[in-house]
Amino acid sequence: MKTFRPRFAIAMVAASALVPLAACSSSSGSGSGGGSGKTEITLLTDSADTTVKPAAAEIAAFEKANPTITVKTETRPGGSDGDNIVKTKLSTGDMADVFWYNSGSLLAALSPAKTLVDLTNDPALANTDPSFLPAVTQNGKVYGAPWGTAMGGGILYNKDVYAKLNLQVPKTWAEFESNSDKIKASGITAVLGSFKDTWTSQLFVLGDYHNVAAANPSFATDYTANKVKYATDQAAEKGFEKTAEAKQKGWLNASAGSTTFAQGIKLLASGRAAQYPLLTFPVGTLPPAQAAKIGFFGIPGDDASTNGATLWEPGGQYIPKTTTGAKLDAAKKFIAFVASPAGSDAYTSAAPPTGPYLVKGYSLPASAPPVAKDLEAYITAKATTPALEFLSPVKGPSLEQITVAVATGQTSAKDGAAQYDADVTKQAKQLGLPGW
Repeated sequence: MKTFRPRFAIAMVAASALVPLAACSSSSGSGSGGGSGKTEITLLTDSADTTVKPAAAEIAAFEKANPTITVKTETRPGGSDGDNIVKTKLSTGDMADVFWYNSGSLLAALSPAKTLVDLTNDPALANTDPSFLPAVTQNGKVYGAPWGTAMGGGILYNKDVYAKLNLQVPKTWAEFESNSDKIKASGITAVLGSFKDTWTSQLFVLGDYHNVAAANPSFATDYTANKVKYATDQAAEKGFEKTAEAKQKGWLNASAGSTTFAQGIKLLASGRAAQYPLLTFPVGTLPPAQAAKIGFFGIPGDDASTNGATLWEPGGQYIPKTTTGAKLDAAKKFIAFVASPAGSDAYTSAAPPTGPYLVKGYSLPASAPPVAKDLEAYITAKATTPALEFLSPVKGPSLEQITVAVATGQTSAKDGAAQYDADVTKQAKQLGLPGW
């Protein structure tokens, strides 16, 4: 499974080297500031525009509130190149004073007990919603605070089409099937596929994890221990069955194989397609008037009483153990600010939220897109489950190719699930996980 990153579809544009962004700070000099009485710290982020701009807004607001601290930024590529840079800088002791990185299972690869400052019960996390903490916890120790927003993985839908056809947001898969049949009958694409960008084919599987966990609460633990498989667990296999059903029922656009992600989100916004299995973040790339037409709901299961959504947690802010003294104090103040209502306001000023901030006492502004408010409602109702990648290190690299084959009818749901089981087995063995 290719790791879903909060900004992965945009942040995979690689940079060739770390690039200082001096414009993000008005100060000059290094170290603790010497005679100026200022402490300077550095922040490392990925190079995506959707990260760089909010980081600049956070820094400007933080420095205004903390005039004795300045923050300089560096960027790194996204994807595996960026992962390698983070690991190298940690292992060589050359990491920035604070860095933004993934939360979830990728954290384990950083050997946090050896490389990161333990923030368990630290005041820097005073405003962090407790629901985020498991995503940055290893062996009972908390190592990070959130940055950015959570994302939902499920169905983006055109609100105008739903209103025109008098449809209600489905709470069960049977209701989703009924809605899709009615949309198809109206001449509108019921389920949009954009498989030219293969990563978009995975959501019926990955976004269905809330339903898998509802049926088997121990699935993540058993999956990590090689005690359960997608092809042999009825609830887990249903994600592959849902992937196949869209074509089988005639809901899928005929051009799914040649449609790109960029084309897909425009088709949805225009009302030429009604439902798009995807993460919520792409809505933030649309003009506000188009974003207002799109809502979000979790992939329904069989039981309305357990209806909910699969959640992709925000990224994590981390402090390496090489940050000490006055710089450590300043770094903690910075991550506390980012994970606060004031920090959330600063972030929103630079990037429209496409999910809620996991920050205590902060509600999304009235101007937030509907998808963000829809996901916030699931969280408020305690009807979310973190995506499997936040609960298990077991991943395989080929899920998106497998789900394209299943979605286009080249491979059966059963065979697709079995192929993915074989794919993750190779990865788990490479990681040396017990039981594999």
